[in-house]
Amino acid sequence: MSAVETSRTRNLPALWREGAAWLLLAVYLVLVVRFAWNPTPFAEVLAALGIASALAHCTLTYGWKNTLAFFAICLVVTFALENFGSLTGRLFGRYHFEVGAQLPHVGVIPIIVGPLWFGMGYFAWIVAGTLLGGADQNLKRQLNIIAQPVVAAFVMTQWDFVLDAPASTISRAWIWHDGGAVFGVPFTNYIGWLLTSWTFYQLFALYLASRGQVRRIRRIRALRFAAILFYLSSGITQLTPWLMGQGGEVADAAGHVWRVQDLRETTVAVMLFTMFFTSMLAALRLTRDEVQ
Repeated sequence: MSAVETSRTRNLPALWREGAAWLLLAVYLVLVVRFAWNPTPFAEVLAALGIASALAHCTLTYGWKNTLAFFAICLVVTFALENFGSLTGRLFGRYHFEVGAQLPHVGVIPIIVGPLWFGMGYFAWIVAGTLLGGADQNLKRQLNIIAQPVVAAFVMTQWDFVLDAPASTISRAWIWHDGGAVFGVPFTNYIGWLLTSWTFYQLFALYLASRGQVRRIRRIRALRFAAILFYLSSGITQLTPWLMGQGGEVADAAGHVWRVQDLRETTVAVMLFTMFFTSMLAALRLTRDEVQ
């Protein structure tokens, strides 16, 4: 047997494991697209799996110590600002959560909210780093320590821009007390998201920069592509209720009545020109350029 054949034989277990991982990822993403738009118990299980996937992905990319730091920074910032926002009506607007009401709370915020910020926040961070040519892996170079958190904050807020109107106005996972012009959501909410996500991203970037160069790992392109798919699937799931042709009307907390069909179609349009376009750009950058 030649040396090449021997090497291939030795690599077969790794190839099988990698193939199985991609298969499991594909199954998970299909389930997300089909079911995650509706806040059912099964959707909550999918969300929990997404958070676990983000933790695993982050550990593979940055190591477990940096993962714990990112997780801790994200939870401290988001619970602090969510509590401030919910109690005062400032930053985001006046709102309260209905989803997770039966769970333990941190202040007035259900305990699941912080990990959800981390789950999508981490994948948005990787998408932003990919768009910037691997800035997240080299935060001491030029303006990366500033550009990475800013771009990541916009990538993260795109997700909420797609999600918030159907989740609050139709599904009533949370309630905006005064409604808002964006199908029952106030514009201030998106400013609050941008500020909150930028805050924990900037803190994490400063933390990583203080620790020196981020380690280089094998299969970083595959990991980045998987992160793009996680991010994209959370937006594409909005196609499902639109294709189902949901009809009727729904009123926000301020009494403004919206057509469900209009809301669903607008959500898909927003997703196409934000999350989908951003994901496409990141994937193209990953395949065309020497992204770290």
